[in-house]
Amino acid sequence: MRYLIGIDLGTSGTKTVLFDEDGNTLKSHTVEYPMHQPKNGWAEQDPEDWYNASVETLKAVTEGIDASQIAGIGISGQMHSLVLLDEDNEVIRPAILWCDGRTSKECEEITEKIGRERLIEITANPALTGFTASKILWVKNNEPENYARVRHILLAKDYVRFRLTGEYATDVSDASGMQLLDIANRSWSDEVLEKLDINKEYLAKVYESAEVTGYVTAEASRLTGVPEGTPVAGGAGDNAAAAVGTGVVEDGKAFTTIGTSGVVFAHTKEMHIDPKGRVHTFCCAVPGEWHVMGVTLAAGLSLKWFRDNFCKDEIAVAETMGVDPYYIMDKEAERSPIGCNRLLYMPYLMAERTPHLDPNCRGGFVGLSAVHGKSDMIRAVMEGVVYSLRDCCEVLREMGVTSEDMAACGGGGSSPLWRSMLADTFNMKVKTVTSKEGPALGAAILAGVCAGVYPSVQEACRRVVRTKTEQLPDTANNEEYEKYYNIYRELYPALRDIYIDLANI
Repeated sequence: MRYLIGIDLGTSGTKTVLFDEDGNTLKSHTVEYPMHQPKNGWAEQDPEDWYNASVETLKAVTEGIDASQIAGIGISGQMHSLVLLDEDNEVIRPAILWCDGRTSKECEEITEKIGRERLIEITANPALTGFTASKILWVKNNEPENYARVRHILLAKDYVRFRLTGEYATDVSDASGMQLLDIANRSWSDEVLEKLDINKEYLAKVYESAEVTGYVTAEASRLTGVPEGTPVAGGAGDNAAAAVGTGVVEDGKAFTTIGTSGVVFAHTKEMHIDPKGRVHTFCCAVPGEWHVMGVTLAAGLSLKWFRDNFCKDEIAVAETMGVDPYYIMDKEAERSPIGCNRLLYMPYLMAERTPHLDPNCRGGFVGLSAVHGKSDMIRAVMEGVVYSLRDCCEVLREMGVTSEDMAACGGGGSSPLWRSMLADTFNMKVKTVTSKEGPALGAAILAGVCAGVYPSVQEACRRVVRTKTEQLPDTANNEEYEKYYNIYRELYPALRDIYIDLANI
């Protein structure tokens, strides 16, 4: 029996999972760590916390097994987060995370130096505060003494890889989120680097996600229990790894995640770029192929906001019943009809990315009247999130990226009501998969391919990824949702100028 290990390095903690070669979870261990916010809008972490968590979780899942049967390790990681090392490989400053918003001026600088259209042509995305390039420039502009010490620039998972293997390496999917990669050619862009005056020698070597990037060192073996010489795969950014873990590795396949944010992620063999920059096009974990991803910033966050502020009774009832409060809220929402008695919700609590790219827009209920109760409002929040995700789908369809098979992931994917809304609104079959370990399983599958356990990523997914539930669309429901979705699409254009006026007060 050969084992595969997937490390999922997240923002709140690192989870390491031991799988057999059929994708069954054998052991799992998680270690959490803090996020620091030294100023409003900033978000930082200590890379040492990531490494220590990886060591502890690896040690936990390898205890009591025949470690000689570990075929390989794969790492999935939070994307975009910036790690800077000096000539002695010491961390220069805390890592600046993906959710850090301090770099708006640097985004303007990038756009000015490269040109918005040219930037999208090369990197497939406009300059965004979440991406790594603007964070590098922020350090250069605001901490010149730190930038002068820089000799290596890494991403979160790649710092852990370095500590495990001694190699400076990254994979194409994670590198895509740095805004320094030529997405079409899957290599660093000399043009972008020259115009931003970033030394190419500081960047890690770029690999495909299923390639061997290094081997576990003797020191890392002593600390983790993983045998020296175990291969470590390129791995992938979190969403690209989740795609592998849910089998979204071929044309026509996609997944929707309803977590804190919401994602619609579609696989494509051919590279498609939205010239308006409304969605992200990245290299995916399948060699030589890509994915397109739309993002809504406050998906599950919208329902959590409503729960925390207006559902104290539901929380209390759930506690006495021993169930999740969201289960009670689902049951309440089911009492309201499609359209919530003519009530709409805009999920722009954290502004919006796809399709509006508007930092000023904000959430709201439209159509609220005395007839409405809490069940209508809960359902309206859920429907509004689905409409926002439908917006993402429409941009993909406009680009020629279509899907017939949609997997539902994240906390929202466990809700039968939310899944039925997705199926009926998207008008396509929505499924869930057996494993709940999406990114970790995806990373382990990539490790299996690099170690020769599987012949390809696609073959591995056909063997390992299994469907748990399927929700078929209802034609009558689709027609009803369509009426409300068409009105929903008119709300943002009607309110855009009002959002600007509010932001300027």
